[in-house]
Amino acid sequence: MPILQPVAAYSFRDRWHVDAPPARVREVLVDVERYVEWWPEVVAVAVAGEGRGLVLCRSVLPYTLELLLTEEVDRPERLEVSVEGDLEGRVSFDLAPEGPGTRLDFAQDVRVRGLLAVASLPARPLLRWNHDRMMRSCVAGLRRRVASGGGRGPAPRTAPG
Repeated sequence: MPILQPVAAYSFRDRWHVDAPPARVREVLVDVERYVEWWPEVVAVAVAGEGRGLVLCRSVLPYTLELLLTEEVDRPERLEVSVEGDLEGRVSFDLAPEGPGTRLDFAQDVRVRGLLAVASLPARPLLRWNHDRMMRSCVAGLRRRVASGGGRGPAPRTAPG
């Protein structure tokens, strides 16, 4: 008989306006290797194959999430990845013209398992606050990035160990 592991599920939704056309916002969002340049909570990124990347995230709480992202949908109006690692599920961005800018709808539906799930249950309000803080930082950094003209190009080189 298999041993059941505790599971905790989280769903997050947000809507933002970014003062740039959808194509420009999309250009920054698909350039995952450069997230470390504009999203402070993304502490490291590594390519893990075609359409896959390993992302390490750390916000206020003393825990670094290790996430393997795999591209699932890559259309002009929708970006979606599956998530494996410390979290399992999906994350998506829907982009739509809104005046001269972009309406950006964010959705995240994930689960945590095992000891992380057990620990997350009493800490749920704190984890939601931590996530909200991280996503406020995301949209602020995204707005700065599109305004600055930063975008695709050769990934920054890192010095050897």
